[in-house]
Amino acid sequence: MRSRTVLVTGVTLAVAATGVSAALSAGPIMGPAKTVSRPAFQGYYDGHKDTYLNTDVSSKADAATMRINYSARLGSIKNLPEIYLVEGKAAPGQLAVFGSEPGEKNYSPLWSETILTWKAGATPVVLTSDTQINAVEKKGTLTERDAHVVLNCPIIKVGKGG
Repeated sequence: MRSRTVLVTGVTLAVAATGVSAALSAGPIMGPAKTVSRPAFQGYYDGHKDTYLNTDVSSKADAATMRINYSARLGSIKNLPEIYLVEGKAAPGQLAVFGSEPGEKNYSPLWSETILTWKAGATPVVLTSDTQINAVEKKGTLTERDAHVVLNCPIIKVGKGG
């Protein structure tokens, strides 16, 4: 009788453990989670700061400089939101500026890199939104050019307010 009780108890525990395991792994399984240390950056979106990672880029030179993955395939992806980066002189505290963020209908972790340059004689200001960038460009003190580079920079934390 005792061996039957132990057997039934053992089978019950195995079935329960299988059920718990199945419940915890509902959906696609990516494997066990690990923690890694990776630099994170901040960039502006509509006047507030978002936190993002920089993982892959379609330019070999940028990949080497940024110490991230090179992916030629990224370069063929079109119609992406823009990430604006200032080249040359910039206002103190200038960060990247995003054209979207998670929750927006056009958000993507992939970005078309747009380079901004202040014209000679212009006094740089901190740019914090694509709307502001467009307004400053219309004044004639800032230029932009398509870098023909795609960056994989997922935003991992959306900031608050302006």
